[in-house]
Amino acid sequence: MKRLPIIPTMIATGFGAGFWPWGPGTAGAVLATSIWLVLSQFLMPTTTMLTTGVLIVVFTWLGTWATAKLTPHWGDDPSRVVIDEMIGVWVPLLLAYNWWTALTALFLFRFFDIVKPLGIRSLDRRKGAFWVMADDLLAGIYSAIVLAVIIYISSTWAR
Repeated sequence: MKRLPIIPTMIATGFGAGFWPWGPGTAGAVLATSIWLVLSQFLMPTTTMLTTGVLIVVFTWLGTWATAKLTPHWGDDPSRVVIDEMIGVWVPLLLAYNWWTALTALFLFRFFDIVKPLGIRSLDRRKGAFWVMADDLLAGIYSAIVLAVIIYISSTWAR
């Protein structure tokens, strides 16, 4: 068997989070949320949002590339590839502004990623490296919509 390419492996597995034996997807999403939480402590809110947007774009591209490189070794959508969960959870984190909204974004994303409603499952069934990313991006979009509603409702209750 050919040796795994190290850079694609590190990217696709979320710097090794994908090797976590009990729920690698959750490990990847928790890692991404932790990265966001650290960034949010050192950056202004607008800069955190912009940085998160850049992370989504850059790692969608890198994740697609890395997944394509690993497909011959691991198959079409192996559980070790968690960069898709990372970019997916960063989508609702675009709206987060504190630890509570960040945890809510994480839980919402994992719900949509696991249950796969509203077209997510049909994207998940498609073959190819981009589609590995696409279903999690859609789960992230749905999570962001629900999070926006939660934020709106909670802000109206605070008045």
